[in-house]
Amino acid sequence: MKALYINCTLKKSPRKSHTQGLMDISQNIMKQEGVTYNTIRFVDREIPVGVQPDMTKEGYTKDEWPSIHREIMESDIFIIGTPLWLGEKSSIAQKLIERLYSMSGKYNEKGQYIYYGKVGGCIITGNEDGAKHGAMGILYSLQHVGFTIPPQADSAWLGEVGPGASYLDKTSGGPENDFTNRNTTILTYNMIHMARMLNENNGYPAKGNAAKAWKEEGKRWAFQKMHNS
Repeated sequence: MKALYINCTLKKSPRKSHTQGLMDISQNIMKQEGVTYNTIRFVDREIPVGVQPDMTKEGYTKDEWPSIHREIMESDIFIIGTPLWLGEKSSIAQKLIERLYSMSGKYNEKGQYIYYGKVGGCIITGNEDGAKHGAMGILYSLQHVGFTIPPQADSAWLGEVGPGASYLDKTSGGPENDFTNRNTTILTYNMIHMARMLNENNGYPAKGNAAKAWKEEGKRWAFQKMHNS
């Protein structure tokens, strides 16, 4: 199996990313469990804002989203990592979600929306409240476009409110925080378990959820029977 982590820090490489520090814990578990993974720092890539699959057709000179989307499609597990700013996920994370949404009109080989059969989750760091709020927005968006969200699919670390130590700072206590380490472990294993179950069953049956068949063939399954009765 393959996992893809997209780090939505605002910092370009090679600057230290505290969000990556927490993602590293999850990735180490993936490695030990035989799951290969890759990480993309989204801010390093030239990706315009927008909700079209390829924004070069909308006047931009370059758009790396199509190649990133191919990596998502080659992965079984997809995890968004983001810091919090003003109690919200980063602007980079929002851009990522909008670009995911740009593919919402495409279908898989069963005629389901394209992300069906893939598992989603999120990892959050920050020095202020908003972890649960940020996770709600991210996980809702992922399931809305077709990702499967297993139980406890989010993990977070929050430092002291205000300009205190960040996750990887020596005085933060972040890497030693038992609550965060427990939740990151649970998150990672639930991603793995769900992805394996979906792989073993070839994803979801297409009965009742093949949006392409509804749109192009007029298929209505049990709804048609109820409607005609």
